[in-house]
Amino acid sequence: MKAQDLKGKTVAFAGSGGLDSCTITRWLTDKGIQVVCFTADLGQPDEDDTEAIRQRMLMAGATDFVLLPAREAIAEAGLSVIQSQACYEGRYWNTTGIARCVLTEAMVREMRKRGLTIFSHGATGRGNDQVRFQLITNMLAPDFDVYAPWRDEEFLARFPGRSEMIDFCQEKGLSISATKDKPYSTDANLLGLTHESGLLESLTTPAHFVTPVMGCYPADAANEPEEVTIQFEKGRPVAVNGKSVNLVDAILQTNAIGGRHGIGIGTHLVENRFVGIKSRGVYESPGVELLGTCYALLLQLILDRRAREFYDQLSLLVAKQIYQGYWFDLATKMALQAIQQTAELTTGTIAVSLYKGNISFLSATDTPHSLYSEENASMEGVGDYNHSDSEGLLRVFGVSARALATSGQVSLKAEA
Repeated sequence: MKAQDLKGKTVAFAGSGGLDSCTITRWLTDKGIQVVCFTADLGQPDEDDTEAIRQRMLMAGATDFVLLPAREAIAEAGLSVIQSQACYEGRYWNTTGIARCVLTEAMVREMRKRGLTIFSHGATGRGNDQVRFQLITNMLAPDFDVYAPWRDEEFLARFPGRSEMIDFCQEKGLSISATKDKPYSTDANLLGLTHESGLLESLTTPAHFVTPVMGCYPADAANEPEEVTIQFEKGRPVAVNGKSVNLVDAILQTNAIGGRHGIGIGTHLVENRFVGIKSRGVYESPGVELLGTCYALLLQLILDRRAREFYDQLSLLVAKQIYQGYWFDLATKMALQAIQQTAELTTGTIAVSLYKGNISFLSATDTPHSLYSEENASMEGVGDYNHSDSEGLLRVFGVSARALATSGQVSLKAEA
């Protein structure tokens, strides 16, 4: 879609009150297009004044401002990420990707109620978010149209970069915090922060160039370790340090605890975007890293060899699905149903020690579905395991091992 096709119509715009949001809203309004701004309360740690966002968007020309309550939704989605161990290309917990899924679903539902059918967003034509917004809207509301200014040639001609957008907002008297020398951009929600662009695009800029929002870097953390216990029941964190919590509070509390010890702060990743280019990001996700690590420690006790192999494949699949915007499709639903079988068994209490960015295992207790047996694992003369029973097992395995040698597939190479 192009702006020229929208004159006299109303678009639902996903705006955060930042530079792009104000610019796009004012530009569309000047062209005779009505803009209803939608912002989600995703528990952003860097934005606690939603009234200020409303004022900025109304000043930019929005005819209405809709605040979508989504803290519980982002917490539930984050739990699915933890239960799936859905890290993309390393230790990126998909915090921004899953937030786009939550935002888009909430926005589509509200648009239905209001009779709006044109979904608009400020994602650029180089990133993943444009894909996520587009695909999720197409899946959840195939009758909706999607308008992306950053793919509109008229908009691109007017605003080739941030400098022109800043000049435009200043000319229009709009209140923005962006400056031409801002070193990087940040996207935030309850689960974590993503820092990218600006000076971070240079690989000579170290990760610690970013000023942490959710904690501190490991080098600046306390000099004394802190012990933390997380209790899970059927895959859900129900207590932190012995005190009952709901899911949102579990994430908030572990964000604070992990953040002050540098857990999950400053994770550097050069990743493969869905559009085919590489990008560099610096991530913060202290609570998800802490909860996710404790959850993984429980999984070690519960999954047998075959379940582990299958789970790891599902984990990689879900991580890719979230990153690429396919959270709502059949493959994700199938994978999550399988993973839920493991979550039902993931009950227990994990104690860990946090120290300068590191999480160290201390203990696992009250794990009714654990397969681990101290007696069977022991090298001491205890338990029911008879070492001599391995003789027959290894004779069977030895048949195929010898066949590799006699067939010439494996041989001992002569020393040079």
